[in-house]
Amino acid sequence: MGSGGTHDPDRVLVLGPGGRLGVAWTAGLTAGLRGFGVDLGEADLMVGTSAGAIVGAVIATGQDPARLATLPARRSADSSGAPRRPDPAVTRAVFALLGDPHLHPAEARRRVGRIALETADPEAENQLIAQRSALIAADGWPRRPLLIPAVECESGEPIVWDATTGVPLVRAVAASSAFPGIEPPVTVDGRRYLDGALRAGTNTDLAGDARAVVVVDPLAHRHPHPTSDGAHLLAPDPAAVRLLDAEQNGPEAWKAAYQAGKAQAGAAAEKLRAHWQPAQAHGGIPNRD
Repeated sequence: MGSGGTHDPDRVLVLGPGGRLGVAWTAGLTAGLRGFGVDLGEADLMVGTSAGAIVGAVIATGQDPARLATLPARRSADSSGAPRRPDPAVTRAVFALLGDPHLHPAEARRRVGRIALETADPEAENQLIAQRSALIAADGWPRRPLLIPAVECESGEPIVWDATTGVPLVRAVAASSAFPGIEPPVTVDGRRYLDGALRAGTNTDLAGDARAVVVVDPLAHRHPHPTSDGAHLLAPDPAAVRLLDAEQNGPEAWKAAYQAGKAQAGAAAEKLRAHWQPAQAHGGIPNRD
C-alpha cells in the first residue's frame, strides 16, 4: 500500500479534522465561498483528514457541498442515523497518551492503536462505513488528486491513501475519521486503521511546496497552528467555536454548524479572492489539472 501519488500542485486545499459538527461547519464555509465566487473545489490537490476527508471527498468528486446543509436521510436503520455514544474514558486515555511529552509520537500512536483494537466492534465498523457512504455519496475516487491520511493500529505507522492505492474511497474516508472512543477502527486489506489526525493534525505538510495553500481547520482554536508563506488559514469565528465546542448531536446542531460556516464565507472570500487565483493570473506557471 502506497503513501500517495506524486503531485506538483499550484493550489492546495487542506481540510482538517473537527468531529461531526466540524464536517457541517466546513461544508457550510466551502459552500458559502462558492456562492461568493471562490471555489475551493478548483484546487489542484486536496488533503482531507477526518472530518476534512468527508468534505474533501464530496468536493473532489464534483458535488456541491451544500448537499451537506442537512444530514442525509437514512438509507436503512444502520446508515446515517444517530451516532454512537462516545466513550469519555477511552477518549481521555487517548488524549493523555498523545499529550505525554515523554512518549515518542510513534509509540503514542501504537498505544492508542492498542486501545482502539481492544474496543473494536465489527458491527459498529459496518455502521460507520454505511454512515460515511451516505455522507460522501460517491463510490469511487475522483480524478482530481485527493490525499487521505490514516494510522495503522498495530504499528502506529501513518499512511496516506489516494486513487492509486486501490483502497475503496469510503473505507479511506471512514478510517481517516475513526477516532478511538468515538468510532471504531476500520479494516483495509486485513489491517485496521485510525483517524488521520493522529498522523499530524491537519497534515498540512502534504501540501508540499504549492504556491497557494488554503487550510480549513475547525479545531484551530484548540491548538497552535503553524503558518507559512503562501498558506491562508480559515478557522471558526467565536460564534462557531461555541457551537463546535458544545459538541451537540442531532440534525438541529448540524444545521446550526453548517450555517455558522456559511456565515463566515463573505469575509473569508475577501481574504482569499486574490490568493486563490490560478498561477497564470499571477504570471506564473499554468494551472495543472
